[in-house]
Amino acid sequence: MVRAWSYAAIAALTANVAMGYDAVKCSTGSKCPSSLPCCSQYGECGVGAYCLGGCDPLSSNTLDSCVPAPVCKSDDYKLTSLDGITDKTKYLGDATKSNWVVDGTPLAYQDQVLLTMAPKTVGTVMASSHYVWYGSISATMKTSRGAGVVSAFILLSDVKDEIDYEFVGVDLESAQTNYYFQGITNYNNGGNISVTDTFNNYHTYTIDWTPDQITWSIDGKVGRTKKKSDTWNSTANRYDYPQTPARIQLSIWPGGLASNAAGTISWAGGPIDWSGPDIKSNGYYYATVNEVKVQCYDAPGNVTKSGSTSYIYADSSGMEGAVQITDKGTVLKSLLGTGVNMTADLPTSSASNSEIANIPGLNGGGPGLFGGYQPDGSSGANPTKNANPTAFNQGSSGSKSGAIKPEGERILKGSLFAGLIAVVGTMIL
Repeated sequence: MVRAWSYAAIAALTANVAMGYDAVKCSTGSKCPSSLPCCSQYGECGVGAYCLGGCDPLSSNTLDSCVPAPVCKSDDYKLTSLDGITDKTKYLGDATKSNWVVDGTPLAYQDQVLLTMAPKTVGTVMASSHYVWYGSISATMKTSRGAGVVSAFILLSDVKDEIDYEFVGVDLESAQTNYYFQGITNYNNGGNISVTDTFNNYHTYTIDWTPDQITWSIDGKVGRTKKKSDTWNSTANRYDYPQTPARIQLSIWPGGLASNAAGTISWAGGPIDWSGPDIKSNGYYYATVNEVKVQCYDAPGNVTKSGSTSYIYADSSGMEGAVQITDKGTVLKSLLGTGVNMTADLPTSSASNSEIANIPGLNGGGPGLFGGYQPDGSSGANPTKNANPTAFNQGSSGSKSGAIKPEGERILKGSLFAGLIAVVGTMIL
């Protein structure tokens, strides 16, 4: 009990360290400065978690600002508890200790994992710690429901190659599929697959991704295929085809959030209703995940290999040929580290105060293309606020389990953080 209280105290105290700051934006045309070298999935610069999963090497200060990415691992992930799921504030890049990294509030319930979205929050994203560079990936899940509520199962690479399943809460009979190349918007890439009641029924959604084609299947039945040969861009002299290592991401997010673009809100089925039936019954919207299976395929035959541990980018093209497989490490010593200084440690109690962005945050834009980054600079509420992860009602009385409660820090304030850890460490002893 003392230990549990002490960890809670750390969370409460360090949450107070988080402070507002002017985010430094990044893109391929505006790279991060050397002081905040890593460009996160959400288009902001920082260190620590900014340099881990989702770090965009093409928009970071240098290609090696991002920490090398753990290579693909074939596995069958039974999501019956929160074991193997680590909050983003605790993850340092060791994929041997964590299967999933979460931003938001997951909840274990009756041998399944709920991805929750409480009122005035921006939902939950659960991303794989290992990357996939071609393979067969299946998610067995139930979607959320309601106007403005979106569930997703996607593959997203650090250079914004993307393969999607998305589910809009007002249309429970359709799975929307899509793909993108390096985050370039193309409204002709989508296609829908018919399915039955995605909220009440488990379905297994599969993405089979090879160097030559993408196949989307539901419950073993092929619904759509896209060949790489059909993606040739004669103007740019390239294939606009997803071709770089990607993380698996499962999520629920508020497409109908008022701060989103009008087109996004309309696509999501209208403004989100924070007093809908699931909110009244449980305190949050939710998507349910039961299992994720990953079968890794061989890397391209011409890949440069100097090891078997991690993926890196060797040039700024962001193409398949830029990726190399190495034995470079993937683990930071602390959330002040970067790809070029992986042993950076937290400041000592005598260190001078300093503020630095070290944990990127979600907003209501979703995890995929432009997810979490809105050009107007607006953002949603902090997903750690007002969550109610301890109550759930799905028509039966089963046991409940507490959720991972993310701290949501975006800045460490040097000596103050170290002092808090020291104080609470004394309490533990």
